[in-house]
Amino acid sequence: MAPVASENKRCSDIGVEVLKEGGNAVDAVISATFCIGVVNMFSSGIGGGGFMTVRIPPKDTNSSSEVFNIDFREMAPALSNSTIFPPGSNTSMFGGLSVAVPGEVRGLEEAHKRWGTLPWKSLVQPSVDLAAGWQWFADLMLGNPDWRDIFAPNGVFLKEGEIIRRTNYSRTLATIATEGADAFYKGPIADALVQKIAATGGIMSLADLERYKVKVTQALQGSYRGRKVYTTHAPTSGPVLLHMLNLIEKYGLEKRNGVNTHRLIEAMKFGFAARTRICDPDFQNNTDVINSISTKAFANIIFPNITDGHTHPPDYYNPEYDVLTDHGTSHTSIVDKNGMAVSLTSTVNLVFGSEVLDPVTGVILNDEMDDFSTPGTPNGFGLWPSPYNYPEPGKRPLSSTTPTIIENADGSFYLSIGASGGSRIFPAVFQALLNLDWGLDLSEAIEFGRLHDQLYPLYLDADNVYPGDLLDDLRSRGHNVTVADVNRVAAVVQGVMIKDGTIFAASDSRKNGIAAGY
Repeated sequence: MAPVASENKRCSDIGVEVLKEGGNAVDAVISATFCIGVVNMFSSGIGGGGFMTVRIPPKDTNSSSEVFNIDFREMAPALSNSTIFPPGSNTSMFGGLSVAVPGEVRGLEEAHKRWGTLPWKSLVQPSVDLAAGWQWFADLMLGNPDWRDIFAPNGVFLKEGEIIRRTNYSRTLATIATEGADAFYKGPIADALVQKIAATGGIMSLADLERYKVKVTQALQGSYRGRKVYTTHAPTSGPVLLHMLNLIEKYGLEKRNGVNTHRLIEAMKFGFAARTRICDPDFQNNTDVINSISTKAFANIIFPNITDGHTHPPDYYNPEYDVLTDHGTSHTSIVDKNGMAVSLTSTVNLVFGSEVLDPVTGVILNDEMDDFSTPGTPNGFGLWPSPYNYPEPGKRPLSSTTPTIIENADGSFYLSIGASGGSRIFPAVFQALLNLDWGLDLSEAIEFGRLHDQLYPLYLDADNVYPGDLLDDLRSRGHNVTVADVNRVAAVVQGVMIKDGTIFAASDSRKNGIAAGY
């Protein structure tokens, strides 16, 4: 069996069909990711970007696996600067000025060039066909005239069960399928995108698109309870995930109880404090700080500050700057029959990104510029926005994504996991891993209620399905616990695992995901 765990059943099935046809995990994730951009266009698509972690299995018994990152994060246009967004405006979130240079198509192409086996066109074609028309299973109300041809073709908004058609997007994908990624970054598609961005107040140019490049590196490696953990480098929150695991590893954590639940929250709060120092390392001189965050040595320094009796106000955790909240995203995890595995997170940031839809190409454009910090005034607690994360030409903004692959001590594959959901991503992955430690199976570990405390605002957010006695215990330790519906906007985790020779796949029901396999 080879499983695909994505946030949409159609896309999981498309990935499985690729595997059945002899494709590998990279082929399958390319096809599934294009699909997600069609049906879940509100959170992902070729107008955005992302990150992936790829495990290449050992060639023989005498060799080891190799694990790589592909960074296809959006980057700031050449005309960007730290004062581009006027104080008090929402132009970093909506409109053309919020659009960063998309990287998804280049990222998928790079993975295909390095490790793909099936023809590129065959991987894109299912999404070409799907975009031409599929049955809509969610209510949607939009008033922008650019969207009406898709969501209200006859002047009336589509209802659940009716056919939705993204005809222009289908044509764009067909061109990319035939001509490759270059068709997106130069030529008529690029011309149309730049014109639409300019018409809505943006600064991205044809030169920005042509200059875009992905980054390919060895994955960031750590360890947790004897297993090898591979995740993504800065500007993602991969280093922060490793920091939290390094902290919590110091405890026995034999079971889920009050004090261990408190400890995971304290590790999370120290994680968010460390995250305020993360940025694109190519643009700042704090690489030593970034590199230290994921180390056991840094955890040794922080660990004595965790007190079992009570929690603390935010300044205790020493955040250097304001805590940035990001949004959106989609995640897919895959392992194939040969042990190649992929963990991929993609995004357009806020729901429907910048809310700029180019009617010529059908592409929905990201608002990733909002993931940069903006100079201004301190928050209510005296913390200023991080200058490490100010916009600069060609810079990539901070991200909460943590597409992660874990191997057993002997180097065999154990788990591919990741999540969508903005700043809740790495805390959700962290808690899913702890749930596995506490004896839950993969599906249970993903579905279990979650906690979230990012220092600001001053409360601990809890799913309403989280055990009430543990929430009461947290309150007794000083946590300001609020409870909300488990199905509100939250992190959505996908994972595939091999344990004791059995393959498991699980997609989070919080976004109605369904895994597939054969």
